[in-house]
Amino acid sequence: MNDQESPSTSSVGLTTTEAGRRLAEFGPNATPEVAVHPLWLILGKFVAPIPCLLEAAIALQLILGEYIEASVIAVLLVFNAALALFHENRAHATVEALKSRLALYANVRRNGEWRTVPASEIVPGDVLKLSLGNVIAADVRLLTGGVLLDQSTITGESLPVEGAAGMETYAGVLVRRGEAIAVVTQTGARTKFGRTAELVRTAYVTSAQQRTIFRVVAYLAAINAVVASALIAYGWTIGLPGTEFIPLVLIAVLATVPVALPATFTLATAIGAQKLAGQGVLPTRLSAVDEAASMDLLCSDKTGTLTRNELAVVAIHAFPGFDNRQVAELGALASSEGGSDPVDQAVRRAARPDPSLRSRLLNFVPFDPASKMSQATIEDGTDKAIRIVKGAFATVAALAEPCPGSTEAATDLERQGFRVLAVARAQAGAMQLAGLLALSDPPRADAAMCIAQLRDLGVEVVIATGDAPLTAEVIARQVGISGTVRPPGPIAAGSTSLSDYAVFAGVLPEDKFNLVKALQAAGHTVGMCGDGANDAAALRQAQIGIAVSTATDVAKSAAGIVLTEPGLGGIVAAVREGRITFQRILTYTLRSIVNKVRQVLFLAIGLVMIRHAVLTPMMMVLSMITGDFLAMSATTDNVRPSRRPNTWRVGRLTLAGAILGLFDLIFCSAVLAFGKYQLGLSLGALQTLTLVTLVFNGQAVFYVVRERGRIWSSRPSGIVVLASLADILIVPTMANRGILMSSLPLGIIGGLFAAAVVLAFVLDLVKCEIFGRLQMA
Repeated sequence: MNDQESPSTSSVGLTTTEAGRRLAEFGPNATPEVAVHPLWLILGKFVAPIPCLLEAAIALQLILGEYIEASVIAVLLVFNAALALFHENRAHATVEALKSRLALYANVRRNGEWRTVPASEIVPGDVLKLSLGNVIAADVRLLTGGVLLDQSTITGESLPVEGAAGMETYAGVLVRRGEAIAVVTQTGARTKFGRTAELVRTAYVTSAQQRTIFRVVAYLAAINAVVASALIAYGWTIGLPGTEFIPLVLIAVLATVPVALPATFTLATAIGAQKLAGQGVLPTRLSAVDEAASMDLLCSDKTGTLTRNELAVVAIHAFPGFDNRQVAELGALASSEGGSDPVDQAVRRAARPDPSLRSRLLNFVPFDPASKMSQATIEDGTDKAIRIVKGAFATVAALAEPCPGSTEAATDLERQGFRVLAVARAQAGAMQLAGLLALSDPPRADAAMCIAQLRDLGVEVVIATGDAPLTAEVIARQVGISGTVRPPGPIAAGSTSLSDYAVFAGVLPEDKFNLVKALQAAGHTVGMCGDGANDAAALRQAQIGIAVSTATDVAKSAAGIVLTEPGLGGIVAAVREGRITFQRILTYTLRSIVNKVRQVLFLAIGLVMIRHAVLTPMMMVLSMITGDFLAMSATTDNVRPSRRPNTWRVGRLTLAGAILGLFDLIFCSAVLAFGKYQLGLSLGALQTLTLVTLVFNGQAVFYVVRERGRIWSSRPSGIVVLASLADILIVPTMANRGILMSSLPLGIIGGLFAAAVVLAFVLDLVKCEIFGRLQMA
């Protein structure tokens, strides 16, 4: 006896007083919520590397009394944070809407009377009544009665199991048939469901997006910090006045920060998410769109994911004297009509009995777990009674005359992972075996096609299921997955020999969670596709958790992507859209690296060349607004998804950007030298020349890096073209009119534009050579 059940292990139940005492001792029958306070969510947006650098720039501007520039930077900072929070709140709202459907009630015996109470008030030792359609509210042990239990959302078993006195079952299990009395053994976090929820709470993996932003900033900081320090030291050495020295420090900080990079990541993934929503795919976490591009291995549940989670007759074996149609009709006549028994529903769907026979039904006895069969008596056209029996093969075969080959046929079907039922008929004589019905949970219609498409995209698929190895192997073959089946057994998070298996059978929720962690530790970007509470922890741990449209609320809330339409086609759509999003973000990131590397070095060369800063803080802010933020139009660009999984190789990306930045630096330095030594421009005009140069060659760099091939290989989107026109018109117009800067003749501006066009084609040649050597695609 479990000490938590004492003093009641019978149908008497607890008193209200005792139930209250246990509720205080064990706590409510609910999984504790661990919510993050909104204030911490907001503050978190202002403590990342980029926000901290922008905050330092704002502080410097306030010290200098440059309140307008400080306000502009503050607006950019808030814009980044607000954009991220907006889309995260949308995702949280979706999850909460799904969770709101989880409220449960239960029939409990208290003070000797049956009453309905909220599931949260159930305690160990309570006596529950389980009836058709109930979702069991806690872990229980059956005391009396018999029920058919659908445990697929908890254990992953595809076939319902018969429950009788002494059997233990779990919170979240659905009663499909019958009625029973049960005593509660565990509640809340101690239930199997609760332990799974705890895994979900602790599951965490850093998104590639977060790692990439951090590493890009780190690489840029490492490169530019050295240059900026030398720049500041040189300014101090040459005795730069304080009125120029502090602005120089500010310009160096702003030149280092890829200010719009986080916003671009968020906007690009939001656009991808919006596109996916129109294809029946709902991302609940924006990072899932980006992760889909990198996914190289999909770990899929079987029941309800690759299969329909719906029993069906998949094979009929008729014995001599009968045909398949007769076996199906006899089986349907011995099945309940309009009930919720999934076995009877499957058998009736397989055949349409003759209405005239059905109308003369004399007697029907539903399936009894004790006898393991159901039976019906009908009258035929000659008014003779016909008795039909359907049930377990051994039970029915014992009632019928011997039938040669029947045992071998039943054994062969069972070896294929099917649930086998025998059908027999007695008409004016002994009972005869009519045939066998093989039942299974068949694959979804598009499962095989989806797996084939994923394989073409470089994504391997493995199965992880709580079902028996034989059943799992059969389904794997049907959907096109070949490979070794791992026998049931615990999976440790540190397992290193899992790559040899294509099917993992008999796994518990903890095993699925550990399987995902082990595959991640082996270097894979792992997707997890599932539908039940038993998949929730693995869905949460995976880089991209995918819940199918028929998934439980728990699975949907844990997943990063929810398929809102039947089928698995949304997975392929998510991979393709993710790779499009990846290419757009890659373009912006590479442009940022090129510009930031060139910008800081150019400040240093300019300081040496003219002994003054080549830009003012206001010019740097204008450059950021017209350059960095207009370049966010890359999030709408026309791009081609890659054929293989994408990976953020930040080292190679930084190297490519640095090399292109050096070529760009040579161009900028040549323009500045020409303006000083050939044209003899004043300091103000040289600063304007520098700003216009940065605008024009910034556009040249953008069009070079937006294509992995030659610059003319694809047509940019309309929004990209409009943003480019705005960029090359706003600042040059201000330069020509002398707005916020010294004026510059239109002829010089036109010459700079023509030179930037030539630069674009030169950089394109360099880029193709670099991308080829670094294998960037």
